[in-house]
Amino acid sequence: MFDLTGKIALVTGAMRGMGKADAIALATQGATVVVTDIDLRACEEVVKEIEAAGGKAVAFALNVTDKKQIDQVFDAVIRQFKKLDILVNNAGIFRPKPTLDLTEEEWQQTIDVNLKGYFLCAQRAAKEMTKQKKGRIINISSIACGQVGVGFMGSAHYSATKGGVIGMTETMALEWGTLGITVNAIGPGAIDTPMVAMIKGDPASMKAITDRVPMKRMGKPEEIAAAVVFLASDEASYITGATLFVDGGYLAT
Repeated sequence: MFDLTGKIALVTGAMRGMGKADAIALATQGATVVVTDIDLRACEEVVKEIEAAGGKAVAFALNVTDKKQIDQVFDAVIRQFKKLDILVNNAGIFRPKPTLDLTEEEWQQTIDVNLKGYFLCAQRAAKEMTKQKKGRIINISSIACGQVGVGFMGSAHYSATKGGVIGMTETMALEWGTLGITVNAIGPGAIDTPMVAMIKGDPASMKAITDRVPMKRMGKPEEIAAAVVFLASDEASYITGATLFVDGGYLAT
């Protein structure tokens, strides 16, 4: 099960944290992984790690807010591999700030990376996937998405993007279902990545989070990667438009 041999997967924001774990997990299951992020050297280090374990990967620098660069990277991937089977939209930023102090520039930067970048990459990926009438798009959202999720203090801009990701995922799933493309989202809870370093440095904040999680700990990037592998696989062929929350029970409390 979950064999991805022969598949070509592109992961954004893959130089560290959840994106890196996703890239490694996909490669472990047999996919050739296109590791992308803003720092090419860091992406190349991930490629070395994958290759050292017997996997296959290539690295590209990619700023997901730049459509021209997105097209250049996707063009290069298609030239080299002739297809794209899997896209994991993971690139994101989280810079907490009280809403009253949030600047227009900070708001727009978060929207551009966390939402616009997902749209641009998913749209281009779908155009390639329609050629083979099959594909998997996985968008990383968050439990901080409102409605069925929750809000977090100081994250109006971040939560707006992550709620938007879920709405966008559902619409793309509706539009692209007959094209053989599934589009799903994953909503991670509190995951131990560099993005939450500032929270880990505050014992009171850490306690507040872990006290709410029934499992009483933060999640690991590899636990998100396992969900990515599942949704990327043939075993998830009848799942689309769904959001899978991987949060240790946070939303159940």
